[in-house]
Amino acid sequence: MLYFCDFILKGVNSFNAFNTFLPFSFLATIVVSPISEELIFRGVFLNRLKLIVPTTFAVLISSLLFASLHGFGSIFSAFIFAVCVAILYLKTDNILVPIFAHFLNNLIAEVIVFLDSGEILFTNNLVMGAVSILAVISFVLILYFIVKQLNSINHNNF
Repeated sequence: MLYFCDFILKGVNSFNAFNTFLPFSFLATIVVSPISEELIFRGVFLNRLKLIVPTTFAVLISSLLFASLHGFGSIFSAFIFAVCVAILYLKTDNILVPIFAHFLNNLIAEVIVFLDSGEILFTNNLVMGAVSILAVISFVLILYFIVKQLNSINHNNF
């Protein structure tokens, strides 16, 4: 418990060391990016691509475009995320759903980075082992979900 408290305090205390641009960075990452990226990649690209290629290809192409604008280390995860939010958009026909999912994704990522400013979390072998196991299980489940939903979308001719 003491180790966890030190971890939290280190994250909170390091906040004072950040420069004044931190609130703008959080605002851009958590609010502006989800809105602009979803409007562009799902609202425009996905909808336009659906007019000229089958829906599955439109999802994959728009997701590749989305992923290509993210850092090299996160291209694969950005692609998987983009496919998932594209499916959410197609299933709900409401752009606010992927915007909110994107907002939550970015918020959680920023909170983790903020709390782990002392780089304690991702240097702990036990934590990394648990995260790795969860990542593999999550990947299999997400892949199953994606295939199932894309097949459903193709059969319903969205």
